[in-house]
Amino acid sequence: MTPILGDPLFYMAAIPAVILVGLSKGGFGGAMALLGVPLIALVVPPVQAAAILLPILIVMDVVSLWAWRGYFDRRVLAIMLPGALVGITIGWMTAAVVTDGHVRLIVGVITLLFFLRWVRQKLLTGERAAPQKPVKGFFWGGVAGFTSFVAHAGGPPYQIYALPLKHDPRVYTGTSVVFFAVVNAVKLVPYFALGQFDATNLTASLVLSPLAPLATLAGVWVVKRMKPQVFYPFMYAMVLIISLKLIHDGVTNLWGW
Repeated sequence: MTPILGDPLFYMAAIPAVILVGLSKGGFGGAMALLGVPLIALVVPPVQAAAILLPILIVMDVVSLWAWRGYFDRRVLAIMLPGALVGITIGWMTAAVVTDGHVRLIVGVITLLFFLRWVRQKLLTGERAAPQKPVKGFFWGGVAGFTSFVAHAGGPPYQIYALPLKHDPRVYTGTSVVFFAVVNAVKLVPYFALGQFDATNLTASLVLSPLAPLATLAGVWVVKRMKPQVFYPFMYAMVLIISLKLIHDGVTNLWGW
């Protein structure tokens, strides 16, 4: 038995992490997903935590794809996925240079500005659905791919483009499920190339994976019963929490607090 699998502290951190990420993958807000790697990183190195979590994310993606089948916007995917592939490639090429702390801090500041812009727009002009903009969507897709590869933090850049489109909550969630299922599947190749999947990490992933479908379906159950008037304010509240969490984690990582 590998050391981490015999350590009760590992399960005390990893089980809540998988449950929170599963609820998020089901559609129940993105803030909880950002807690996954930091929670597991309390007991193992951050890189190992990310490697353990990625196969579990794939399991969650399969469940989410089934649960949200038929709900997606083809144009959003056509615009954002090519950018995401470019972003993943850049993340792979710069893996030895760019730190997790830098990425989290930058994404956190951008996401906070996005939230403040939404608040200002809501107070001054009211909310209106934004039109599709291919260049903008490609750019934020690229940022999402990059930050997802480096720090499993692709949700905020994706939301910056997708939330203002004001889709039906089921379409919004289903589209994000397809987007990140593709992103996570593509990430497997460079993660293997970087040697992040060994017997220890894959065994830990296998032990934790039975929790993934249950937590994901719980998130699906909640979101499918939320009205748009509740869903969008909730999602923007999650955006604020995400931004503050990313800024906190980035500053802590860079300054060693």
